[in-house]
Amino acid sequence: MRAPIGDFDDARPAPDCLDLLTAPVAAAVRSWSGTVPADRILYVDTDPAVADTAVFVEHYGQRLLDESANCVIVAGRRGETTTLAACVVRSGTRVDVNGVVRRELGSRKVRFAPIETATGDTGMEYGGITPLGLPEDWPVLVDAAVVDTEWVLVGSGRRRGKLILPGKAFAELPGAVVLEGLGVGPEPELS
Repeated sequence: MRAPIGDFDDARPAPDCLDLLTAPVAAAVRSWSGTVPADRILYVDTDPAVADTAVFVEHYGQRLLDESANCVIVAGRRGETTTLAACVVRSGTRVDVNGVVRRELGSRKVRFAPIETATGDTGMEYGGITPLGLPEDWPVLVDAAVVDTEWVLVGSGRRRGKLILPGKAFAELPGAVVLEGLGVGPEPELS
């Protein structure tokens, strides 16, 4: 099967390749109950050496910058309470941590979660974190632009491989909160 986006010749329904996903992502696909059928969640094999966004789009096509999303884990703090949450924004934008996220979480301070926390608490690999299969008590903040994108490429839980699913499916994830303006401006140029 050919993928609906990108230049991937071998796209397979994710329920047919659960062994290629981390345990929490496989469990989320197995128990999927959204209005988008689980077999419309697709898995494509990708080179783990080019998993980071800038290198990935250079390798697989610049157009994917508008058709892919990043999932980052943040830690919001208010007093002694820390709230972990996922933020899903289009890959060409950055998360409005100090504005939209801080207000939504009711936190005084928000920062990106340490890598050890993000990978340890999700059971996923750094560079492949996805909003499917996250701890059930975590808010999943999704930029409205992601939901409005027909097909979206996102991590698979591992650096190798990606998932492609309809944008509207992100609004149906457990704990999903769709927010306008969560993703802002282009990512700063790396030098």
